Amino acid sequence: MNIADDVAGIAQARKPSLIDASEITSHFDGKEVMVATDSKSSTDARESNGPTPDGEEPNAEELATLRRVTGKIPWLAYTVAFVEMCERFSYYGTTNIFTNFIQQPRPSSTGALYKNHEGPNHGGHKASGALNQGQQTATGLTTFNQFWSYVMPLLGGWVADAYLGRYVTIQWAILWAVVGHLLIIIAALPPVLDSANGAMASFVLGLIIMGVGTGGFKSNVSPLIAEQVKDRTRRIKTLKSGERVIVDPVVTISRIFLYFYFMVNVGSCVGSIAMVYAENYVGFWLAYLLPTAIYLLAPIVLILCKKNYVLSPPTGSVLAKSFQLLTFAVKKRASWNPVRTYKNVKAPGFWDDVKPSRLGDNRPKWMVFDDAWVDQVQRGFSACRVFFWYPLYWLAYNQMVSNMTSQSATLAHPGVPSDLIQNFNPISLLIFIPIVDILVYPALRKMRIAFTPLKRITAGFGVASAAMICTTVIQYYIYKTGPCGSYMNDCDDTSPISVFVQILAYVLIAFSEIFASITGLEYAFTKAPENMRSLVTGLFLLQSAFGAALQQAFVALSEDPLLEWNYGVAAVLAAVGCVGFWWSFRKLDRDEERLNYLTETEFKGKMKPYGDHDGVAPMGDTHALDVDEKSRS
Repeated sequence: MNIADDVAGIAQARKPSLIDASEITSHFDGKEVMVATDSKSSTDARESNGPTPDGEEPNAEELATLRRVTGKIPWLAYTVAFVEMCERFSYYGTTNIFTNFIQQPRPSSTGALYKNHEGPNHGGHKASGALNQGQQTATGLTTFNQFWSYVMPLLGGWVADAYLGRYVTIQWAILWAVVGHLLIIIAALPPVLDSANGAMASFVLGLIIMGVGTGGFKSNVSPLIAEQVKDRTRRIKTLKSGERVIVDPVVTISRIFLYFYFMVNVGSCVGSIAMVYAENYVGFWLAYLLPTAIYLLAPIVLILCKKNYVLSPPTGSVLAKSFQLLTFAVKKRASWNPVRTYKNVKAPGFWDDVKPSRLGDNRPKWMVFDDAWVDQVQRGFSACRVFFWYPLYWLAYNQMVSNMTSQSATLAHPGVPSDLIQNFNPISLLIFIPIVDILVYPALRKMRIAFTPLKRITAGFGVASAAMICTTVIQYYIYKTGPCGSYMNDCDDTSPISVFVQILAYVLIAFSEIFASITGLEYAFTKAPENMRSLVTGLFLLQSAFGAALQQAFVALSEDPLLEWNYGVAAVLAAVGCVGFWWSFRKLDRDEERLNYLTETEFKGKMKPYGDHDGVAPMGDTHALDVDEKSRS
């Protein structure tokens, strides 16, 4: 993206306004549109009478030439990251051993591999196990867990934005998740395992309830951490070296999400490694109990820090109003000819024609918002289009938590639990996230290379495809070298190939997460309307559920002798996603700078008094426009 070409037309207004006398030409989805701006800030953006003093907003020339740097991360953001670490410790510590728990036969009363069998063959068992349901059932249930846990964020996001607020929704979600954890612990108790049907029933019920809690938590915790950045204005700063730079809130938020994900993987790595050993040496009941205990730290931290958090209260259901706006805009351009309707909708001015200032006295009574909110809704719908490519990425990613765990059991792993190797993924993230933050991204910004979110996501698709190619090759050689040929999952012996060959695939998946998964969370927050951030985050997470559903469609390939096809299909679809994603959004990428700094809206929906929701005001302007349809005649 050439910032210098676009930035001269960017309004620097941070106060809400309707159409002003000044207008600029910008691009949206490749179409030239006129964008209303504040006349004073437009003048500031166009004129550059000498350098801007430190602490003030940069002018157009400075925006185009100065390097962007991150601001200070608030200490409250680290407490939210700790809460996320506890939740991910509990989630991954529990779910990473699901495959063995479901698939493998029970080698001891607790399911532990090393409890009763200390010989070289461990009584003929390859791994810890409990339910002995086979790989297809294990893949089906782990895939269902992925699907269910990422459908629920949509509900959790809607409830938070409309009714409870993020903080209260998170606390309720934790309660649901803990109940689910308790049912899974019960399923793993030796007396319950003696009744296979009873253990399976308790396990599946716990899976469903835990998924509700997981979804309500995930859609709200990432917006909560980003909202702790209070200053949303770009400012000039002179470094000790004398270099003048721009402290950019977008860069700060991007960095916050990097370390948010870092803490995700601290929890994932520690939880997964520790629980694998608990599973193998004591039993599944302990491996499920310890993550639950760690999870209970999360609500305590939230309660202790509540009075200091920046909390946005619920604003009523603005989702219906956003779709009402979209429907109204489409109706104005609808035709009996579908082709003509499509062209009309894609033509310039689609959203400008339904702005309140454009309609004047002819605007409908339900249109109680300002022009700025229309711009934010337009930006939000564009973000939703971006997310629709993600199931192809998650299909590749989800192989890591199901089929690749089963693959490791067919590789030589003397003295190493088969489901331990997947922890090279979070270990890789813990190594490479700081490197990307400290070295890679700053170097790219210093070279004026705009590695925008859409470019990062494209790279993530490509790296995920490479990981699946690697896994396909490994599976080919497992079949070629294994004593049972193409039926290694039912074989008593393993392939002579070391399980450590999987490390490359796990490292590649880690890089794909840095580019695609972290950036997706960032994009959901920065592009959503201010009063729909949890909902849009939930929509992004929903794509993982669609990826799990897509994997379920290919579950017949998750069995010998078809596993090469399973990984090959995932590789091809991720590659298709890489090419298709960039082709679809290459024009939208040019508008990244403008979309990040749209005018703030005064419309806050049907906001209740702050005292009714955590005793705090929302971030930014506390004089929210609390209106509804009855306020207009």
